[in-house]
Amino acid sequence: MAIRFIDLSVPLHNFASEFNSPQITYWDHRDFGHRTATKWGLDPADFPEPHVGSAAEELTLASHAGTHIDAPWHFGPTTAGLPAKTVDEVPLEWCYGNGVLLDFSTKTTADPIDVGDLQEALAKIDHQLQPLDIVLLRTGAEDYWDKPEYNEMGTGLTAAAVEWLVQQGVRMITTDAFSLDIPLKYMAEKLRNGDKDGFFPAHRIGREVEYVHAEKVVNLKALPTTGFTVALFPIKIRRASGAWCRAVAILEDDA
Repeated sequence: MAIRFIDLSVPLHNFASEFNSPQITYWDHRDFGHRTATKWGLDPADFPEPHVGSAAEELTLASHAGTHIDAPWHFGPTTAGLPAKTVDEVPLEWCYGNGVLLDFSTKTTADPIDVGDLQEALAKIDHQLQPLDIVLLRTGAEDYWDKPEYNEMGTGLTAAAVEWLVQQGVRMITTDAFSLDIPLKYMAEKLRNGDKDGFFPAHRIGREVEYVHAEKVVNLKALPTTGFTVALFPIKIRRASGAWCRAVAILEDDA
């Protein structure tokens, strides 16, 4: 049996087409070598290979940049009346499990996924959700990654849909879109029209039921519907609302 890995993460880079684009400063081997020499009072000409040190980078970025996990603390200060978990408190068991791919790429962006849509999609692939299954939602937004329109592509979940998934034992939901909710321009219009329930419902339900989700998870077209494992371990940032992760699908192929 051969193990195959599929990278489900987007790269962090300068000028990415997302809010709060990462700012990365690159130091090549000469630049950082000279910085090291200056710090320690050395002459870089004395290096084993003169003027050649190590390369390094310095990053300024939001914890929700790139492929990342939203912790319960992101949704609100409490979950079901208890203090909400920050990302360093998220159980690692929630971040590794059997993957279930549900394809909603033909669904209209402004039309959120409801419980009936989930049940229909699961029936279509003949799968019954099990505790700690990781649900991956393919909305089609990944086709627009790194393009200006990306943030306005891909549908999201209703609050009832999130709650139903949690009732089935799911703790990790992922999407290829910018958000697990429908794009902000549609939610903003709902709010302007007095529909407060339509403003970030998939996030706000996290104040009532405990779960996490990962956003900007890509390469979903390369996955089968079931029969694979997913790993999305977040970087351990103390007291943070979210963190970057390297999302990976693990498949076992016949040799």
